[in-house]
Amino acid sequence: MVLKIKNKVKREQVFRKQRREHTQAKLNQRVERAALEKKDPALRARRLAENVPRTQDNMREAYEPHRESEADDQPAASTSKLPDSDSDEDDDQQPRTPSCKVLVTTSPKVTRATYDFCEELVAVFPDSEFVRRLRKSRAFSIGNIANWASKRGYTSLIVVNEDRKVPNAITLVQLPDGPTAYFKLTSIELTKQIFGHARASPHHPELILNGFVTTLGHTVGKMFQTLFPPLPEFEGRQVVTLHNQRDFLFFRRHRYAFRSTEKVALQEIGPRFTLKLKWLKKGLPTARMKEKEEKTEVDGTAETSTEESAAKVELKPTGTGTGVDDGYEWMWKKELETSRRTFFL
Repeated sequence: MVLKIKNKVKREQVFRKQRREHTQAKLNQRVERAALEKKDPALRARRLAENVPRTQDNMREAYEPHRESEADDQPAASTSKLPDSDSDEDDDQQPRTPSCKVLVTTSPKVTRATYDFCEELVAVFPDSEFVRRLRKSRAFSIGNIANWASKRGYTSLIVVNEDRKVPNAITLVQLPDGPTAYFKLTSIELTKQIFGHARASPHHPELILNGFVTTLGHTVGKMFQTLFPPLPEFEGRQVVTLHNQRDFLFFRRHRYAFRSTEKVALQEIGPRFTLKLKWLKKGLPTARMKEKEEKTEVDGTAETSTEESAAKVELKPTGTGTGVDDGYEWMWKKELETSRRTFFL
């Protein structure tokens, strides 16, 4: 009816009047509904259960290519979260290491920004140690460092890579047998850059892994579980959260305080950063060997190592992957993102 009015001024007045009436009718409807729901809370619960908004998170489609061939033999897993670290079944199937020892290092020739970020990582992970990557150790690959760390009792290796004087990637290696994961690193904020941050204590924090629902997500989540002791120290009231949302892993660390028997407050400690999985490979990285004897300088100590083969020694992964070449169990490719609702973790 409004479009049939030829006079422009009259048409605008009628349109504004109809819009006001429509807005007032919706307001009256909300007020009446709120009054009814106040008397009967079950009406509100039923309304919220029926009117669920459709988002990318609740419409996500898990990417399980290696399960398609086994769908006829084995049923798909019905669980949507990682197994609890305190459950007896998980301890019997995959026993976790009682003590975690993490080695943190960098790529060769990094700047102060990467060293500051590594100091934050050492403060986050209990029983962790930072070792500078000397310039003379440029010839030694991550595989050599992984073998060196495995012989000295380390359970995990974290290598922070730098590009253009900014930390841009993290390589996480689970020792002594792998797997190895490569993450893109973005949105770094150190503790001193967070306004009103809390001070960290030496207590072992609690670990919360949220949103890891696929088989690949369970593998990545268990890799982060090995970085923390299985039994946290609740006296410190510290919690580390790794939240997976649309395949982006958001890292946060907080301290919680009980204001009353019903209210809990959170204060962020830091640091905060975001990870994006690029590839996952079973086994350790490639170790490069040389014929002549050479001294490996790590943490200021020199060790003489005799290398007999001049070729590269590669550890071939066991098991079947997802069809990716070069022994990769999974690798991100542009062709995989066929739908905005498909997620991998």
